[in-house]
Formats: sequence, structure tokens, C-alpha cells
Amino acid sequence: MRDRVHLANQCDFGGGVSGLYPSTNHAAPRRLMPVLFIGVFMAALDTAVIGPAIPALRAAFGVDNREIGLVMIVFILLSLSSTALMANLGDRYGRRPVYLGSVACFALGSLVIALSPRFWMILAGRAIQGVGAGGIIPTASAVIGDVVPIERRGQALGMIGAIYGMAFVLGPPMAALLMVALSWHWIFLANLPIAAIVLVLGARVLPIRRPAGALPPLDVSGIVVVFLLLSALVFGITRFADTFTGLLLWPWFLGAVVVMLAVLLNVERRAAQPMIPLSLFANRQLATAYVLTAGAGFGMGSVAFLTSIATSAYGVAPQRAGFVLLPLVVCSMAGSMGAGRMLNRMGARALILIGFALLAAGYGASAVTSYGLAGFLAASMPVGLGVGVVVGGALRSIAIDEAPANLRGTAQGLINICTSIGTLLSAAAIGAVADFYGGGPAGFGVAYLVVATLMIVMLVTAMWLRKDGAMRTERRAAAD
Repeated sequence: MRDRVHLANQCDFGGGVSGLYPSTNHAAPRRLMPVLFIGVFMAALDTAVIGPAIPALRAAFGVDNREIGLVMIVFILLSLSSTALMANLGDRYGRRPVYLGSVACFALGSLVIALSPRFWMILAGRAIQGVGAGGIIPTASAVIGDVVPIERRGQALGMIGAIYGMAFVLGPPMAALLMVALSWHWIFLANLPIAAIVLVLGARVLPIRRPAGALPPLDVSGIVVVFLLLSALVFGITRFADTFTGLLLWPWFLGAVVVMLAVLLNVERRAAQPMIPLSLFANRQLATAYVLTAGAGFGMGSVAFLTSIATSAYGVAPQRAGFVLLPLVVCSMAGSMGAGRMLNRMGARALILIGFALLAAGYGASAVTSYGLAGFLAASMPVGLGVGVVVGGALRSIAIDEAPANLRGTAQGLINICTSIGTLLSAAAIGAVADFYGGGPAGFGVAYLVVATLMIVMLVTAMWLRKDGAMRTERRAAAD
């Protein structure tokens, strides 16, 4: 069992989590969960609506495609960089101030964007939004691990994945409606009442933890090195993967990543309370889960290019290409909720194996264009189910079960970071492979065969996970 934490012994649902929240009574899940889910929905919804808003922003501020790309890059970089910091602060000072502060920060960024008279203020607002977004989801997941009884935890974590799917279904049509009826500003102003609801309700029901005794100094060096490392990754992947000159610069960026990684290892070994605790990676179960999380992010990000197959191989109009993903999105929501319900009985390992098997089969079938649009839609359904399963609660539950309780937020933050890195890599890799093989249906067919192969590699990697054994028996007993 080694460093595995039996969280069932720490859950005291009437009077809080023993040792973590000794001074505060927890609200029942039926009052707490809406606060968490609404905040997650707000962050996910903004990710879904930025795509439709980009043409309007480009026209309003007269910027070119390269400049408008910074709207996404700034958000990704700041959200990735703040994730580790916010998760660490949540472990130090408690989840409540970090979660509410993240929501307030996200709302402030939305307001700055909506009131921006210059493009640089749009980027500033997106940076502020990114800082807030980096703290919302890992903190919400950590609260679930702290508060929700073990027999209901899988369902709650699965709902986070389902909420993401719901946001991506509702986001684009909502954005289009707001821009037609009002203007692009209201896409961001709509976040303000949502954030207000979360702040008011969260101040009432979120648990409080008062730090016991003196805390070690904040790992400022770790914060700086993590930011530099992620900056090299983000800019290397997003800005220099699509041109010949960019490809020539890749060795320099890889060198920068290797150097920053070596510096980070040295800094974190010496820190009293490191930003990225290396002890988490000493746990085989956790280390494997983080590799699988990057693979899950790659699988999730690969969905974006399926519309390119629909338009190039089946003649679907570009403005209607998004509709071909509706079966996939519905299946993704169903997969998230279903996996959450089955987690207690089947265990995380079995669900992860099933999820990557579905992704491999679905992406492999999507690469074959001889079955027509109906075959393409059928192939997209196992992709959706697979994404829902692997991005749902199974991997997060491993992080909750295996990480020490005082590092639970940090463990969840690393899940988010690995997912985002995998998603960024998918965008660069699929585009590069497709272009290398001539683009069009043939190029994307080869690219998705590569994706299917990677999903098989993840399937084999998942076999390294420890069988759930005693933990699954414990969960089943709790559920019964």
C-alpha cells in the first residue's frame, strides 16, 4: 500500500474531514456540488465560446491571424502556469479562499475584456482570466476529494467531465446568439452574474481550513521555473510548429525545456514545500496516471481536426462542420456520467483501459473515409465515449486516492497541466502529419492512424496501473 492514502478513514461527513478541516462543519454535497459545478461550467463555457468570438475580435481591433492567436496562447500559458500555484495555495491555506479568489479573478478578466478599447487590454483580460481558470477545476476536484463520501466520489468527478461536454455543446450557439442579438462584449459580460452566484453561494457552503502553526516559505523559485518551463512548451508547440522556420527552432525550444526541467528538479529538491513535489512522481501509480493524462489530453484535443475530415472528405460546408460532432459530444457526456457511476464497481484501471480502447477504435475508423459520412458519424461515437471515460473521473480518482491528503490539490493541478500539454501537442502533431502527407482526406487519414496508434500505446501503458484490489472492494462495500 506504501504511500497510498485511505480517504475513507478521513471523511467525516457530519463534522468535516478529520485532520484537514477540524474547525468547520461541511455542507452536505447537495448544497456544495452546485457551487463547484457552476464554477467549472463557467470556465469551460468561456473556453467553448472564444472560438466563435475570434472573428468578431479580429474585425473589431483590426489585427491579423497571428496576433489574434495570442488570445488563445496568453490564456493557455497563464492558466497552465497558475494551476500549480493555485493548487499549492489551496493545499497551504484551504480550498475556499483559492476557489473563490479564482472565480473572482476570472470574472475580473471577463470584465476587462468586455470594456477593452485596445487589443492589448484584450490580452491582459485573457491573462487575468487564465490565472483564474487555472485554480477553478483542480480546486473543485480537490474539494470533492476532501468532502464527498467515497461511494459518491466517482459520480461527482464524472460530472465534471459531463459539464465540460455540456459547455462545449451550449457554448457556440450561445455565443452566436449573443453576437447576433447584442455584441461580442456580452459573451464575456455573461460570466459576471454566473461568478456572482458562485461567490455568494460559495461564501456560505465551501469548507474552511485554518493553517495549523507556521507554514514554510512559498516556493517562489519553483513558481518562476515552472512558468519558464511551461512558456517554452507553450510557445514551442503553438507558435513554431506550423512553419519551416519554426521547425528549425524546435531544437532550441527542446533544449530550453530540458534545461528548465533540470533546474526545476534541483530547485524542488531543496524547497521546504515545493511547488511540484517530486514525491508524487515516486509513486508508480501517480506517475503512470500523469502519463496517461497527457495521452487523454492528446485524445481529447484530436477531436478538433475531425471537422477537417468532414469538410474535405464528405463535402460538409465549413459553417456546418461543427454539427457533425454532435453525436460525439453527446456520447462524451454519456461516457463521463456513466464512467463516474461505474467507477466504484469497476475501478479506475478497468475504465481507463476501456476508454483508450474506444479511442483507438474510433480514431482508427475515422481515418478510413470509404464508408461515407454515416460511417464517419458512427466512428465518432466511440471517440466521444472514450474521451468521456478517460477525461472523466477515473484519472482524477487515482490522484485523489494516491496523493497524501495535504497534497491533494497539487496532485489535481498536475492532472490539469498534463491534460493541457497533451491537448497542445495534439494540435501541433496532427497538423504537421497531415500537411506532410499532402493534407486533405489522405493526410488527415494518416494523421488519425497515428493518433489511433498512440491511443494503443496508452492502452498498453494503462496496464502498468495497479489493479484496484482492496480499494475497489472498499468502494463496492461503501456503495452497497
